[in-house]
Amino acid sequence: MISVTVAAVAKLKAIQVHHPEDPVVRISVRDIDHSRLSFSVTLEAATQPDDHIQQVDGLTIAVDQLSAPRMEGVTVDYSESDGFRFLHGGESPSTPPLTIPTLN
Repeated sequence: MISVTVAAVAKLKAIQVHHPEDPVVRISVRDIDHSRLSFSVTLEAATQPDDHIQQVDGLTIAVDQLSAPRMEGVTVDYSESDGFRFLHGGESPSTPPLTIPTLN
């Protein structure tokens, strides 16, 4: 399960206003090399059959099957100065996280 801060939810909702045709927020992680990861947030029209889907405050969050285990315990945060951040373990978010229940 991932968490999303109040600030990240607010920013995602603000972005969605301009893209009503893409109501799904997709979060994924990929390897850049042996020591670095690339996280992404995109808007999409629909979820995929193998997605892990979570709902939070009116947002549908989809995490693909390969990314889901690696996103366990990650908090998605947002600040104007840093943009979206993906925090692990001891890192503190700028605002409190919202816990997202997993639907499947």
